[in-house]
Amino acid sequence: MAMANHPARAGIVLRWPLGLALVSWRYMWRTTPLHRSEETGTAADLPQPASQDTEPGDRRQGLPAGAGPMLRRCYGARIVDSPMTPSELIDTVAANLNRASPEMAVFRRTRGRPGQLRRGDEFMVRMPGPWDGPVRVVHRDPTSFRLATLDGHLEAGEIEFRATADGEALRFEIESWARAGDRLSDLLYNRLLLAKEIQLNMWSHFCVRAGSLAGGRLSRGVTIRTRKVDWPPVGVSA
Repeated sequence: MAMANHPARAGIVLRWPLGLALVSWRYMWRTTPLHRSEETGTAADLPQPASQDTEPGDRRQGLPAGAGPMLRRCYGARIVDSPMTPSELIDTVAANLNRASPEMAVFRRTRGRPGQLRRGDEFMVRMPGPWDGPVRVVHRDPTSFRLATLDGHLEAGEIEFRATADGEALRFEIESWARAGDRLSDLLYNRLLLAKEIQLNMWSHFCVRAGSLAGGRLSRGVTIRTRKVDWPPVGVSA
């Protein structure tokens, strides 16, 4: 569809230069090493089937509603010298997502009580980039929570935040399974690659801040693993 039919999305594109400038500045002055890898994925990279279940009218924007390939990305950081347990770290992050989120991305709660995170809570994520949009908490347990995109989001998929024990250290990870929300988003994300870089820097910085919230420090920086899956994957119907 033409951009003229989507004034909100056109406005997001017009805010791109600011977003790109902010993230580029942060990237140039970053002292945390980033270890990146990218490879071809398969149908085995899809999220668990239960996480894709939707009910009629519930506004979930799942993977089939997107455009272009699916990217499974995992951002991981090992946090040492932290006094927290995995559940304590996740509770701290979940209590106020903006404490870990970089300044250019703001989580505005639209459903649920402040200071806690429960299944069914909703947020509008505001940022000067191509993935402003609504999300819903679709899973919450003591050491993880997962968000799913809703109608109108410029991505289609899910993202999970979790913490585990790693010897005497903590392991904090963010894993996403997502496609572009439409053809315009696919162009910006998978063709021009600018949105892809902005997103990478956003979530890697989230990992750095999670380390600070844990009262520890990152060991060996942030690892980013990307697996690109053509859609529909072999053996899966569109």
